[in-house]
Amino acid sequence: MPRFYCPQPLTGGALVDLPESVAHHLHVVRMQPGAELTLFDGHGGQYGATLVDIGKRRASASVGAHEPVEVELPYAVTLAQGLPEGSKMDWIIEKAVELGVAAVQPLAAQRSVVRLSGERAEKRHAHWQGVIVAASEQSGRNRLAALSPLADFGRWLGTAPAAPQPRILLSPRATQSLAGWAQASSPQPLTLLVGPEGGFTREEEDAALAAGALALSMGPRVLRTETAALAALAMLGGIWNGI
Repeated sequence: MPRFYCPQPLTGGALVDLPESVAHHLHVVRMQPGAELTLFDGHGGQYGATLVDIGKRRASASVGAHEPVEVELPYAVTLAQGLPEGSKMDWIIEKAVELGVAAVQPLAAQRSVVRLSGERAEKRHAHWQGVIVAASEQSGRNRLAALSPLADFGRWLGTAPAAPQPRILLSPRATQSLAGWAQASSPQPLTLLVGPEGGFTREEEDAALAAGALALSMGPRVLRTETAALAALAMLGGIWNGI
């Protein structure tokens, strides 16, 4: 059954206007009134719904009963990702959402080739938000991963998380493995720090360690930036039974 995110709060029995992007999609696939949908508003759970009316850029649906369906991980992972080049960030965010990440923090690191500021940064943020929505619709998640604005790596290090949690720096310099650490630890909220192409510089890694980060490795092979975070998320899920 098609699933769609609706930013307005949903209530059983209500008639809602669907977002224009959703209406356009339904029009393109020639969905007719009476078709069944699944809607979610990001506040938890989902709703069965019935398409009532549809046009080229407008559609409405009748909302059914709330279904308390959740597929979230039992621990919240924040991905602090050094900004990579091209469309790699789209891929990373999409797959990280599928793997259950709770929040994404884009970071401007010293080796980040792409430089974003002002209007360009705002446009990329809006685009990444759309990637999160689409990945959540596809993967069955009913809560959207939080997306923070792009931040300078050094300044971000100086900020404290809302609740104390480990900051794990994925580094080939580390002598302890993420797998070994996870096996010896209980499931818990954490932040994964992943560098851009070429990784974080030695100065950035030293600054992260001085700020309390724990350096862990992903094994003997050096992973690309678009692989490292996803492998780490999958590894944690397997060890902590989150997948």
